Amino acid sequence: MSGHSTVERRGPSPSLPGSPSPAPSASAPASGAAAPGRRHGGRLSRLLGSSAVQGVLVLVALVWITPLAGLLLSSLRSEQDNASDGWWTALTDPSQLSLDNYTALLADSGIGAAFWNTVLISVPTTVLVVVVAALAGYAFAWLEFPGRDGIFLVVVGLLVVPVQIGLLPVAKLFGAVGLFGTIAGVVLFHVAYGLPFAIFLLRNYFAEIPREMLEAARMDGGSEWRIFSRLVLPLGRPALASLAIFQFLWVWNDMLVALLFADTGSQPLTVALQSQMRQFGSNIGVLAPGAFLSLVVPLVVFFAFQRHFVQGVMAGSVK
Repeated sequence: MSGHSTVERRGPSPSLPGSPSPAPSASAPASGAAAPGRRHGGRLSRLLGSSAVQGVLVLVALVWITPLAGLLLSSLRSEQDNASDGWWTALTDPSQLSLDNYTALLADSGIGAAFWNTVLISVPTTVLVVVVAALAGYAFAWLEFPGRDGIFLVVVGLLVVPVQIGLLPVAKLFGAVGLFGTIAGVVLFHVAYGLPFAIFLLRNYFAEIPREMLEAARMDGGSEWRIFSRLVLPLGRPALASLAIFQFLWVWNDMLVALLFADTGSQPLTVALQSQMRQFGSNIGVLAPGAFLSLVVPLVVFFAFQRHFVQGVMAGSVK
């Protein structure tokens, strides 16, 4: 045959049995050698990241705990010890610590009465706000009634009204109806100004409940009250617990409203300590145990319900 014949090369020629396999190219990446390096690098970065986060959290905890520890130790030391040196000396000399300041403080009938007044103001206010807001939040979220959206917009608008605007008008109203200077007046004022935020919070939380779940309960013959008490409230427990903690802390630590609406017989602990400060000046033996007594109850409430609090704060962030 004349002419040049062409041969197509379709791929590498198959190797014969027993023939040596071709050596790998020098430019090919050594994946087996690089993988351990990547694994070690990722592990190191995760370790450094977690260590940095833990270090920051420890630093924040120390910054927060140090004043609390100083207040506690100062409340357990005598007036002479507090005047002579710092509270940290009690760490090396525990003989300075005693409960004499607390015994004298609780023996004061004014402080004891103020403590129970604080309980009688904070607990009913928290219960009323949570119950009324839960009912209203469910109604705004799942019940149809005339003017629902307009009323809810009014509730949202009340969120921007400062407390200071309503102090004098409400004080005149309470004076006219005989509630000024009573525990009931302080409770009603806190409930009125706590409800807008509480209703807004619970309505948004209840609205995230799947509609199919409520419709299935209605098809099974459940009434609205039964659906609310047996289905909505258990599902909304994290939000209810978060709201209760916030409301309790706000009312327990309040002094502005109590200073205006409470008299000597109904004043809470914050007002009583403020009056003690005016009478005794810088008497740390009176102020330190009173301040720690006012602080320890919110701490106990927070740590007792912190699991529900975290769930309520994180609710809605993850579907």
